[in-house]
Amino acid sequence: MYVAKTPNTKYYQVVYFIDGKRKTKSTKTTNKKKAQSFLASFSPDSPQTIEQKPKEITLKKFYAEYLQHLELSKSKTYLKSVRLSFSQFIKFAGYISLNQITIRLIDSFINTTFKRAEYSAALYYRTLKAAFSTAENWEYISSNPFKKIKAPKTPTKIPIFISKKELEIILENTKEEYMKNLFTFAFHTGMRVGEIVNMKWDWIDFSNKSIKIKNDDSFTTKSKADRIIPMNETIMNILAQHNNNIHHLENNYIFYRILGIKLNEDFVSKQFKKAVRRAKLNEGIHFHTLRHSFASSLVQKSVPLYFIKELLGHSSITTTQIYSHVKKEDLADAVNLL
Repeated sequence: MYVAKTPNTKYYQVVYFIDGKRKTKSTKTTNKKKAQSFLASFSPDSPQTIEQKPKEITLKKFYAEYLQHLELSKSKTYLKSVRLSFSQFIKFAGYISLNQITIRLIDSFINTTFKRAEYSAALYYRTLKAAFSTAENWEYISSNPFKKIKAPKTPTKIPIFISKKELEIILENTKEEYMKNLFTFAFHTGMRVGEIVNMKWDWIDFSNKSIKIKNDDSFTTKSKADRIIPMNETIMNILAQHNNNIHHLENNYIFYRILGIKLNEDFVSKQFKKAVRRAKLNEGIHFHTLRHSFASSLVQKSVPLYFIKELLGHSSITTTQIYSHVKKEDLADAVNLL
């Protein structure tokens, strides 16, 4: 007998053999010394060893525990996707226990969803797969059934992006000066709306011409990691306009209607959408399009995807690869070289 880590759980396992068959028993600790102590008092013949079945827990109860587990570490957007995914799965599967969830049931749920909403099916699959990996780590189930089916394939969408000229048209149709500056700021930094409305003067390093997006008690980025974005002249000029001799008050927000009061993200997004409609541009253009435009402009200037990944704060290069497209005229130019 010995203790070892296995891929399926974070806890050390006692590994032993009965009639030549390999068995494991969780020590329920990630500390090796405690695991060794558990091994010293462990007996393969004891009743606790014979009882190998995972705890019986309902899908609804696990959902409540899992959501509580995530609330302190995940963004509001991710929590929203978790709530939606579980509500749809519970509606489909009913109030059953985790151990009653079969591969066939999951396959049916994903396929049924896929027929009416492809992207929803992909979202539910990713979200629930992550959740059931946690259930496996908590030893509520012996294995994650979502790992045994393929993820639904969805068509890859090239993000909508706008040019500087189109941005100027949107700005011409924006009434408030601070909103014009905010939209321009997003176009030249690729920052998310939540990052911009939470940005304070202590994020700004004028001497190094950089912005440090910070995580604190009141705000966390989507990736939960700080990052630095260099500032170009356009951004430096906007900040100079907003400085107004108050940058020494580090707790003040840079963009505001009322000094010291944070702007609402939905309000900013709606103001941008109104300007887009007044400009009679593509209805598919949203505030997040400014972030896409920042990335697309860098791609077109041959900036490596890895650099773009760091500037956008993506946790994986896979996410950044949606920007690895080229303009149609670039494709035509390439063919004309033949």
